[in-house]
Amino acid sequence: MKKNIFTLIVLIALAIRTFAQIPNNGFENWTSMGNYSIPNSWGCLNDMTASKGIYTCEKGTPGDPGNYYLKLTSKTVTGSGVVPGIAVCGTLDQTTKKPLKGFAFNQRPVSLTGNWQYMVFGSIQGYIDIQLTRWDAGSQKRIQVASAHSVLPDMVMNWTTFSISLVYIDGNKPDSCIITLSASGSVPTDGDYLYIDDLAFNGNVAGILDNELNTSSNIFPNPSQNSLTLDLTALNVRQVNCCIFTLEGKLVKSINNLDVSSKITLDVSDLPDGNYILVTKSNEGLERQPFVIQR
Repeated sequence: MKKNIFTLIVLIALAIRTFAQIPNNGFENWTSMGNYSIPNSWGCLNDMTASKGIYTCEKGTPGDPGNYYLKLTSKTVTGSGVVPGIAVCGTLDQTTKKPLKGFAFNQRPVSLTGNWQYMVFGSIQGYIDIQLTRWDAGSQKRIQVASAHSVLPDMVMNWTTFSISLVYIDGNKPDSCIITLSASGSVPTDGDYLYIDDLAFNGNVAGILDNELNTSSNIFPNPSQNSLTLDLTALNVRQVNCCIFTLEGKLVKSINNLDVSSKITLDVSDLPDGNYILVTKSNEGLERQPFVIQR
């Protein structure tokens, strides 16, 4: 009987290891650095602020479920201003506060889910950002496969489940994933916080063409200078999300919950001249349309 129980435990452990998608996704594993700890497989700014005895990334307890969760808090640090509570699954540049690299990943999930609590004390909300990329040997460049950038809506004072959908612009599998969690937006405010637990990818997208629609919308003028008009009235939906990518797959603009009952004007005056792809996502599927900015 004991042998059977042991075998069952081993099988469960192997199954968990096999299907684990995000390193340390429940934030159960931390490494002690003496006066503070850092979550295994996640980069944060604790090393930068440790000399001041201030830590923007901390171990929260109890987790939901589990023993721990990730506690990100933007804090004022003498000589540095307000340092954002930020963590990257991979490596974080301590100077630029931008991700340097992520983790190996070759799946095409539909969404990222988890549990969160958060509050912002300034006017710019924090965010969660997901980037799936692959190395293209031909061009010797990284190609964007999918991405999502979700600004935290309003405030959530109790543990709540969330789901963030990814937008695909490439039909191939990625080889790398970067997940960025930030308690603050571009201008951090002291006290902004984001608590996260139980991250997981869900679903599978076989290929972008599987849910790509025949073009039923129109964009003009093309080439454009400072604005782009979208006529999406042919779609049988009320709202869409739009993303603009460079040809290399870099996300440069994202606009959510656009009302398609009439023509929509997008401001592209902040984008440099060049070639772009407009991806329109709705419940019916995806549309991709190239356009040019030329001044």
